[in-house]
Amino acid sequence: MSVAVIYGSAMGNTEGAAGLIASKLGISDVLNIANIDADKMNSYDKLICGTSTWGSGDLQDDWEGFDFKGLNLSGKTVAVFGMGDSESYSDTYCGGMGKLAQNLKDAGANLVGAVSTEGYTFESSDAVVDGRFVGLALDNDNQEDQTEARIDAWIAEIKPHFA
Repeated sequence: MSVAVIYGSAMGNTEGAAGLIASKLGISDVLNIANIDADKMNSYDKLICGTSTWGSGDLQDDWEGFDFKGLNLSGKTVAVFGMGDSESYSDTYCGGMGKLAQNLKDAGANLVGAVSTEGYTFESSDAVVDGRFVGLALDNDNQEDQTEARIDAWIAEIKPHFA
């Protein structure tokens, strides 16, 4: 079984989280979406994908320019995580993660790893479906002290899907 952590990061926070997640799960393939294409993503059995959120809830630029139409993730297990700023962008917190999850779901992915919104402070988010984040929401701008604990709790939840 092949597993990769794929991220889009402009300032380094999402890249750092991707590396930490991969390390804790023992995943050696950590790839920047800027350097791969849909065929490369399709070659993996399972994926963990991360993005930062820009502007008013937009995907990170490298994900924004990615050819999602070339993805075929039918039946594949995928988890998502996202970086956002819950204070300055409280009304679009981690919106990029919501857009990424929808694109991956549209490509056939079986999404796992939804996270409760409990303990988060924000107004609204496209990443919340049925009262839960579609994946792991992180905020290194305002809650960096909670990042590792949130990653650890999320990994405990998703690990059975990626073992």
